[in-house]
This record gives sequence, C-alpha cells and structure tokens, in this order.
Amino acid sequence: MPDSKRSGFSSAAGLIQYYDMEETRALKINPYFVLSFGIAAAILVEVLNWRLG
Repeated sequence: MPDSKRSGFSSAAGLIQYYDMEETRALKINPYFVLSFGIAAAILVEVLNWRLG
C-alpha cells in the first residue's frame, strides 16, 4: 500500500516538469498582436452598437 500513496506526488511532480519545458513546435503569437486585436474588436463592437442602436 505505500506505493499507492506515493503515486499522487510523483504524478504532480511530472506535471510540474512537463510545464517547465518550453514547446518548440507551438505557434508563437506576439503579445502585442493579441492586445491590438482585442482593442480593435472592442472598438468594432462599440461602433456597431452605436450605429445599430
């Protein structure tokens, strides 16, 4: 039974190790692009709300 108690801790340590690694194949998006896209979407919603409201 002692082995089953230790399995939770080792799996948690495995997740921490997994998230510490940086993915090299992932799509990288510039944070400024995300910020400007959000601002542009908010402006578009406000303009459409003003024109249609």
